[in-house]
Amino acid sequence: MDGSGGLSSALLCLDNLAVAPPGHAGAILSGVDLRVGAGERIALLGPSGSGKTSLLRTLNGLARPHSGRVWFGGADIGTLRGPALRALRRQIGFVAQKHDLVEPLAVHQNVMAGALGRWGNGRALRYLVWPRRAELDEAEAALRAVGLAHKLRSPTRALSGGEQQRVAIARAVLQAPRLLLADEPVASLDPATSASILDLLTTIARDRGMALLCSLHQPELAARYFDRVLLVENGALRPHLVD
Repeated sequence: MDGSGGLSSALLCLDNLAVAPPGHAGAILSGVDLRVGAGERIALLGPSGSGKTSLLRTLNGLARPHSGRVWFGGADIGTLRGPALRALRRQIGFVAQKHDLVEPLAVHQNVMAGALGRWGNGRALRYLVWPRRAELDEAEAALRAVGLAHKLRSPTRALSGGEQQRVAIARAVLQAPRLLLADEPVASLDPATSASILDLLTTIARDRGMALLCSLHQPELAARYFDRVLLVENGALRPHLVD
């Protein structure tokens, strides 16, 4: 279902989209029509296995649509390959439930992974052993946005779960995307930490003009922090009304 503005005002457009998990013969979610405006914040609610992760992976270009189309910034993601796809994906940030951080590395090294899309391999390898002051300043600025500037050189493994999630958000902030996708970012966190992470995500998205799509299990948090709430259930996507 749709329920937003037209194509001319949309950053992201899904047209009759169907998605399938890896190795799955048929679509788990189909008939999806959605328009997302720049700066809009949308929560995706639904049970495990309903297709939320498959949908986000398709929006990020990590998976091809089973059918239908995904338009981002006027480009059809499903038709892109190689450098064109990599260039588009630099505009889409992703925050995963399990952080996807390399725990033996320092915090700043994980944060600067957000720059890999614009760095060559040589610069990335050099940064691991000899970071320059300007690069450290960039990492520190991203960490300051999530309240962790003081953890710049700390080992990532020494951080709490909530702090690690903030590092993952800082990595996405450093990427400076137009669209930020968050896949169950608070699933393993306690209620107070969950609220603080969602407040941080939505505030950063608002202040930086990023569109935000975030999958959740908690209707009360979705209603509290997001402009729109959509339900992913029984193979369909539809508006969700919260009391």
